[in-house]
Amino acid sequence: RPNVALLLVDSRGRLLVCERANGDGAWQFPQGGVDEGESVEAALRREVREEIGLPPEAYEIERSKGGYRYVFPPEVRKLKKKGYEGQEQTYFLCRMREDAPPIDIEQEPREFQDHQWIKPEKFRLKWLPKFKREVYRAVLREFFEVEID
Repeated sequence: RPNVALLLVDSRGRLLVCERANGDGAWQFPQGGVDEGESVEAALRREVREEIGLPPEAYEIERSKGGYRYVFPPEVRKLKKKGYEGQEQTYFLCRMREDAPPIDIEQEPREFQDHQWIKPEKFRLKWLPKFKREVYRAVLREFFEVEID
């Protein structure tokens, strides 16, 4: 399934991470599926508005890279992923504008229960399900030149 993910950085070089509404301690980047006929950039803009309430003018896309893939374990595939075997993600590195409104995670349906800004090297793989860890490790290395554990 095609998917987009947001790497949002503020003026201090901190990275936005969000805690899933259905999992205490499960932190991730905002992400979501690409609808049929939708471009990856349009999907990013839609997902950012839906999940964290930011309009397109609140951030600038600096670069993107695709081809990141993971496979859902059978229990995840069976429960909630509508027959998809996994996801192929395009990550977008975006810079938050100084005059942007604050992050608003109280969107409906609610995806996240909390958010924070961290230095990229402070991200921890233990926050993720095992099947996503290698993708996050590669993304943080390629976009921020940091190794995480």
